[in-house]
Amino acid sequence: QVQVVESGGGLVQAGGSLRLSCAVSGGGLNFIVNGADWYRQSPGKERELVSVMASDHATNYADFVEGRFTASRDNAKKAVYLQMNDLKEEDTGVYYCHVHGQLFVQYEDRYRNHQIWGQGILVTVST
Repeated sequence: QVQVVESGGGLVQAGGSLRLSCAVSGGGLNFIVNGADWYRQSPGKERELVSVMASDHATNYADFVEGRFTASRDNAKKAVYLQMNDLKEEDTGVYYCHVHGQLFVQYEDRYRNHQIWGQGILVTVST
């Protein structure tokens, strides 16, 4: 079963940095990563979009993280990352990766589009 495992969250002081990782496991050569989104849900707020990365690595960011966060992808490692710099207290929340890819379906002998959500990881920024 293909799944995504997030890591890298934790507690950091305001102004500090964290790097979130999102690794695909279980798919082996049968899963191809095409792109990924990052979302977050802060306490008392709805889930919001942080970044969107297309298959050509072109990435768009929400205004509130522009210039501070950088998303990247390593296709060979089947992993996506979110480098977060100059963290602010309001960046506190649970961060989710949403990986877009293609999964090989054996009985159809072809790849199908497939999306996977990470389990979420907590980032806490203290002042």
